[in-house]
Amino acid sequence: MAALNDTPAALTRRRLLSGAAAALGSAGLASACGALRREPGASALAGAPGTGVMPLFEISLAQWSLHRALQSGALAHHDLPRVTRERYGLGAIETVNSFYKDKVADFAYLRDFKARCDDHGVRHLLIMIDGEGQLAHPDAAARRDALERHHRWVAAAAFLGCHAIRVNAGGGVQRELAAQHASESLGRLARFAEPYGVSVLVENHGGFSSDGGWLAGVLAGADHPGVGSLPDFGNFRIDGDTEYDRYLGVQQLMPFAKAVSAKSHDFDARGFERHTDYLRMLRLVLAAGYRGHVGIEYEGSSLDEDAGIRATLALLQHVRDELAPEFA
Repeated sequence: MAALNDTPAALTRRRLLSGAAAALGSAGLASACGALRREPGASALAGAPGTGVMPLFEISLAQWSLHRALQSGALAHHDLPRVTRERYGLGAIETVNSFYKDKVADFAYLRDFKARCDDHGVRHLLIMIDGEGQLAHPDAAARRDALERHHRWVAAAAFLGCHAIRVNAGGGVQRELAAQHASESLGRLARFAEPYGVSVLVENHGGFSSDGGWLAGVLAGADHPGVGSLPDFGNFRIDGDTEYDRYLGVQQLMPFAKAVSAKSHDFDARGFERHTDYLRMLRLVLAAGYRGHVGIEYEGSSLDEDAGIRATLALLQHVRDELAPEFA
């Protein structure tokens, strides 16, 4: 695989090409040069514009990648579509409900946000839902309350043109009982969401849900086509001492996948993510037949948010190039 950057800050073109040559040899240098010339968000497949050649997957931006800017007030939620298009050249987003939680029933606000997406040619793919109760809670009344609180977000997602909401399967204490409760809640929520045209996706997101085998069993147990997964490359820590194999976990969740999250934290001098082998991971994603969006979710601190997003975008584009002959 070709080098992407000699440093996280990306020095000079000469140094970039020198690093690519060292990694690939002369035979692979032309491919590396093409990746370096490409503008952010451009198709990673060969072919001139208008040829109809489709990329193996599209790349989207998860709002959490900019959570520090949003939390500090440096970026407003309603500016996300513009930033996504103008800064990164991307045409799709996944938002997080915590950044507009008090607007879930404010349809004037939602209408304005949708108009901003439309104005910038940005698709709003899904809403990630946090803080609305625990769907696997051992208490039935608590689960009912959580379901009702999620109903509002189903309606908001449909209004915004999203294909899904992402929920959590948390709240359980005993493994088998938690799985039963989670499956029941997801099935009920999916039946509610079905008339809205909205799917219910679960992310590996801590606790039992970070066990890929457990979560795959929960999704199968929900027994509804509207229930799916959002495999995240990095959220496989079950507790402080136990981490599930991320490659096995993604492989187990891909049969249910309706979205994919490319989690990133740190990059080496060549532009590779230090914790996840993106080539190996995306080969698993594509081998499962997935051809939807892969969302950038930069969560690191060694680079600022803008640089981290750009590094993740460059890596995804590069791997997409490398896998194109295998899966095209």
